Amino acid sequence: MATEMITFKLEDTFLKDVDEVVKSQRFQSRTEFIRNALREKVEEAKMKEAMMQIAKLKGASSKKTSDDDLERIRDKVFDELKKKLK
Repeated sequence: MATEMITFKLEDTFLKDVDEVVKSQRFQSRTEFIRNALREKVEEAKMKEAMMQIAKLKGASSKKTSDDDLERIRDKVFDELKKKLK
């Protein structure tokens, strides 16, 4: 996987907070901490989007649904979520 360098500025006080977390949480470096924080934020955004899509589907059908149908639908939705979150 290729990586690309990016540059951004942080206020001194915020950078000190970052350094404290890096040290206390035993990250190898600021870079590792920032990558981890960004990954978590991206996953959170993906999950939020998936939950919004599920919410749109809720109540979309007026047809009676059996427990077996619900189980199949639930399995299908979770399979699709796993694919999207990879």
